[in-house]
Amino acid sequence: MLTVPATETRELAIDVRGVEKTFRIPTQRVETLKERATQLFSRAEYRQLRALRGIDFEVASGEFFGIVGRNGSGKSTLLKLLASIYRADAGSIRIAGRVAPCIELGVGFNVELSARENVALNGVMMGLTPREARSRFDEVIEFAELGEFTEMKLKNYSSGMLVRLGFSLMTHVDAEVLLIDEVLAVGDASFQRKCFDAFARLHAEGRTIVLVTHDMSAVERHCDRALLLEGGRIETIGEPDGVARRYLELNFGRAPAAAPGADSVSHDARVVDAGVADSNGEPASGFAQGEEITLEIVVEALRRLSEPVFGFQIVNADGLLIFAPEPIRLDGRQALAPGERARIRARIGNPLAEGHYYVHCAVGRGSEGQDPLAFRKNAADFVVYGTRGFGGVVALECSAETTVEPAEGSE
Repeated sequence: MLTVPATETRELAIDVRGVEKTFRIPTQRVETLKERATQLFSRAEYRQLRALRGIDFEVASGEFFGIVGRNGSGKSTLLKLLASIYRADAGSIRIAGRVAPCIELGVGFNVELSARENVALNGVMMGLTPREARSRFDEVIEFAELGEFTEMKLKNYSSGMLVRLGFSLMTHVDAEVLLIDEVLAVGDASFQRKCFDAFARLHAEGRTIVLVTHDMSAVERHCDRALLLEGGRIETIGEPDGVARRYLELNFGRAPAAAPGADSVSHDARVVDAGVADSNGEPASGFAQGEEITLEIVVEALRRLSEPVFGFQIVNADGLLIFAPEPIRLDGRQALAPGERARIRARIGNPLAEGHYYVHCAVGRGSEGQDPLAFRKNAADFVVYGTRGFGGVVALECSAETTVEPAEGSE
């Protein structure tokens, strides 16, 4: 079991020890009345899904704690255990203070009631008095930007409207511990920005925040520590940047390798081998953003090759050409004799955004390789992991500054 103390000096808000959770999943699905009748006296069969296996960790009071993991890793199950929606099969969970969950769309809401009625009802369920719940209604609605829909039944709300109402209510109930699943992905960009501003305010106020997310940029920007689940176990726990990097390694590092495309071979040359290596020349399949990448190709001359040129192309998973260096020529040689092999290594910088990339390689003749002799598509592939950038195909270094100009007529 892997456990890292939150701190030796601060009080604990959450203490999880040896938590286990297993679900029984029916192996046969019964959907119709006829199926129910024919299987009335049959013995139901189940398989066991061990969602969590011996989970131990601590969260300090006032800490912003991230929980990350691939789909099926157990992170949402863990959050529901913390929220007392599920009961653990073994182990213990201790939470100090009032808990406010924002876990799934509409959880805790009565869709037949209006926003006004739901705020009053759920506010009381989260620990407010009826008077306090009513007095905070305007603030909740203003933050959620739902002023025109307060008397509408929630069954007519969109998913984004439900998210805004649930998150806004959670931030206005004075809870000491906030549990947040990645429901924010449903909200639009402006509301997500508003939510993260609220996170910063609540964190500064000393609230304990637990966030389940797939957004590694959010983990690095906001979390004090993070925990990575894999297969129901803690893979790693610690500093956000290290956890984020390991998460991306697990995701992209296990992407299926590209099936080599059919070679285009002439009677003059053939591509014998191709690959990707690190800065030490060792074969590699994954690179951190900014880490140098070495592209390699081995070409054999089947006939005499005069002034051959060699080339690479890097494309992303969508087939978009990202980069192609200038054609490469032999050093100190003008030709290859039949049977000779040339090994070409090209070292490139790596400002690429995280993702899966593929390498095409070729050999040709002419000053720019206009006369192609051999080509191999998907000769190699590699993964780039990191958290710089918010989109696009490259992760460029960026610095910014802001200025504010006074309004006209002001002193």
